[in-house]
Amino acid sequence: SSRGPIILPKRSGIAVGLSKGHAVTKKEKVARPSARKGILGKRVKLIRDVIREVVGCAPYERRVMELLKVGKDKRALKFAKRRLGTHVRAKRKREEMAAAIRAQKAAQAHHPAPVEK
Repeated sequence: SSRGPIILPKRSGIAVGLSKGHAVTKKEKVARPSARKGILGKRVKLIRDVIREVVGCAPYERRVMELLKVGKDKRALKFAKRRLGTHVRAKRKREEMAAAIRAQKAAQAHHPAPVEK
């Protein structure tokens, strides 16, 4: 396992010791485009949000939400894992669906349904 970047002491200009070597000023590295790979952009996020709003949830996502509503978190995780293939993807999907339920509840609390007489 990685322990993070190794921090070396400043160069002393002396040929021996822990900080041996010619003293130089480090150049700031320019960030490569590959460093931002996987980061969600504003445009893509907007497009995905619009699609999610129009299309709604997939049937398996609705079932995960139903399991979460009745308090079967572990069963929801197992179901999502069977559908998505990996444990990490299933955990992320379960959290996404739990957030969707919270958003629905917040929307209902904020805008109560009109009572018909």
